[in-house]
Amino acid sequence: MKKILLLGAAFATFALNVPAQAELKFKPGEDPRFNWANYEELKKVDLKGETLSIFGPWRGEDEGLVRGVLDYFSEATGVEIKYSSSENYEQQIVIDTQAGSPPNIAVLPQPGLIQDLASKGLLTPLGDDTAKWVKDNYGAGQSWVDLGTFKDKDGKPGFFAFPYKADVKSLVWYSPDNFEEAGYKVPKTQEELADLEKKIIADGGKPWCIGLGSGGATGWPATDWVEDLMLRTQAPDVYDKWVKNEIPFNDPAVVNAIDIFGKIATDDKMVDGGAKAVAATDFRDSPKGLFSVPPKCYLHHQASFIPTFFPEGTKVGQDADFFYFPPYASKPELGTPVLGAGTLAMITKDSKAARAFIEFLKMPLAHEIWMAEGGFVTPFKGVNKAAYASDALRKQGEILANASTFRFDGSDLMPGKIGAGAFWTGMIDLVGGKSAQDVATDIQKSWDAIK
Repeated sequence: MKKILLLGAAFATFALNVPAQAELKFKPGEDPRFNWANYEELKKVDLKGETLSIFGPWRGEDEGLVRGVLDYFSEATGVEIKYSSSENYEQQIVIDTQAGSPPNIAVLPQPGLIQDLASKGLLTPLGDDTAKWVKDNYGAGQSWVDLGTFKDKDGKPGFFAFPYKADVKSLVWYSPDNFEEAGYKVPKTQEELADLEKKIIADGGKPWCIGLGSGGATGWPATDWVEDLMLRTQAPDVYDKWVKNEIPFNDPAVVNAIDIFGKIATDDKMVDGGAKAVAATDFRDSPKGLFSVPPKCYLHHQASFIPTFFPEGTKVGQDADFFYFPPYASKPELGTPVLGAGTLAMITKDSKAARAFIEFLKMPLAHEIWMAEGGFVTPFKGVNKAAYASDALRKQGEILANASTFRFDGSDLMPGKIGAGAFWTGMIDLVGGKSAQDVATDIQKSWDAIK
């Protein structure tokens, strides 16, 4: 991978060119996991002599993985691809678009930033046909269409952002060996989960390991709990109103979700180390109790990235596994909601190559290559699940594909002073003993102060 350091506007941006004769990681036509018919279709798209600039958040190892996908588009169509990123990519894309020198394609994980770009007329609509394609082909398709829909400079909503690469947060981690030894079964509903908690306590154990410590960001793991609980106790539109402050933080629906988490996190019988340990334990250390002998806890609620912090040598699927954070049996109308995050691709400088690239993202192959490389899951129902690099990634992909609703991490959709401020500190107050009602009222006061 060729890296060229570009200096400008006090930001370092890494650029790599994908050559026309790239070395493909999987030889076309040979591996049955991939939809090679897509590659043959791409060959009919003649982009020789054209250049496609793509700006994204992927750096380091991920930069190499995305290049592995871009190679196929470049090799088949003849286009020259220039991929770039920056340590400060959020600021860099704003600088580039406002300066009139945007990339053809921008990929971003922040819906709020995308809305800002759309409202300034800096994005090209992807069209109703593409929106319909997403609705028809993605698990919880309408949710993804809504996520990629933003208002333009005239206040008119349009589909501007194509979802590509997702992350799952609605997961509970556990040790299969510990479950087997204790005779526990994976719960399929919140009611069964509550029964499991009672069994663990009756057997002398602690159900949960929870750690909210994260330096200046202490408190954020609890926001994922609250968001997941909101999706399992309220209709999706209530969640949407909450993150937009169309209902206040101290609305009974929100207070209820906060209270459910609070009753777990402040119960000494429920949590390893007791309530006092919750805020004091770093989130990176919190799952380690799953692997102690005897176990210090049996359950850990955290997103798909957490195995990074498991003890060295831990094998996911063997030493550790996960299950979907279940819905309430008493609320079947809410289906199977999933909380997560993801990246969205948009056209910031229109061109034939840019349009062709969006069409490429509709092909299973554009997903399957990265699936096979690892570290990638997708809600696209048309991919070959056998392409996933591991059983764990395949399970996460199935959770996304089978979701009835997908919602983006709520704290990331809120103003920074709330989602990355008052909400975090409010969760610390909660585990410190303050009531859910008082915590929610304090957060709402902070939101009112920035209006």
